[in-house]
Amino acid sequence: MAGVDNPLEYQMHALRDFFTTDYGLMSAAVIAFTLGMGVFFSRYISRHIREDTEAAMRAQKGR
Repeated sequence: MAGVDNPLEYQMHALRDFFTTDYGLMSAAVIAFTLGMGVFFSRYISRHIREDTEAAMRAQKGR
């Protein structure tokens, strides 16, 4: 890589390493898992906030 002057070639080599090596694939798996956790927790939390808000409004109407 010492003789490579093209920045695009560096990027392509990085992508090739990311998708073809064991450490690259493990990194991709960790990134995907982390993003999945973020989606899960955001949906979980927003669902419970909505349910708690609706329950509080029902309780307030019942007074």
